[in-house]
Amino acid sequence: MSPIRYLHLDVFAATLGGGNHLGVVTDATGWSDAQMQRFARWTNLVETTFLLPPTTPSASYRVRIFTPHKEIPFAGHPSIGSAHAVLACGLAQPTDGLLWQECAAGVLPIRVEGEGASRQLLLQSPPAKVIRQGVDAHPHLAAALAGIDLGVLPPAFVEGGRHWWLAECADEASLRAWQPDHSAIAALAKSTDSLGICVFARCTNPDYQLVVRALPAGVGIVEDPASGAANGLIGAYIAHAEPHGPLARGYVVSQGREIGHDARLLVQIEGDIVWVGGYTHTIVDGTLHWTATE
Repeated sequence: MSPIRYLHLDVFAATLGGGNHLGVVTDATGWSDAQMQRFARWTNLVETTFLLPPTTPSASYRVRIFTPHKEIPFAGHPSIGSAHAVLACGLAQPTDGLLWQECAAGVLPIRVEGEGASRQLLLQSPPAKVIRQGVDAHPHLAAALAGIDLGVLPPAFVEGGRHWWLAECADEASLRAWQPDHSAIAALAKSTDSLGICVFARCTNPDYQLVVRALPAGVGIVEDPASGAANGLIGAYIAHAEPHGPLARGYVVSQGREIGHDARLLVQIEGDIVWVGGYTHTIVDGTLHWTATE
């Protein structure tokens, strides 16, 4: 197999090294499902993506997203990072400020704002729907939220590409100090076929208006440093519940500090449409020497 360009990215970072890791194989033409899974297992990153030519004329490129254990249809930071790689490698150019990403969840638009080091990419989140609400929405929910003083909005089970439980905490300090019961969160995730629970708190910090902690025990992750898809659901939930509130048009998110990261995500809300994104940094730009054996 000929050498392939490979990028290792830092997605949604507020400071260098603060975001979420992503590996991108920039040309996976000819790779089988098993070969992609084998490589993703070897990188052992939360997700590794594989770029391919689109199969539909409306798309700029196609991406397949793999965890070390399985392929997933959609995720936020792999989508943003893959779009960054596409632009960095000159594989496609935006039309009217948009790239169109083909993935297993469909063809999704990615907004390109700025150029070079100041460029931000924002993904249009899939439509979100609240399935049920309240502390009593599921028997395992109270245990998963143990230790949290709840905020204004009730906990909710939300679907939008993926399933998450959302809960508002009363204040930033309490959320940052919270010691989650990971076994209880895993039980909730398993019993509801969801990723887990995502807790947020409103802030008065001049650099961000929301702090978020995402705990996707449903896919075996203790805590996620930067969650594009989950933040899209939070944005949709807030906009739906408080259409005239101070966050209804968008805000900035701080995530990951509790696990040694420092992520910054930008949420833009336009009616029922939610865009989530931020900066991506190329950390490693090299050549992949990999014999794609089964």
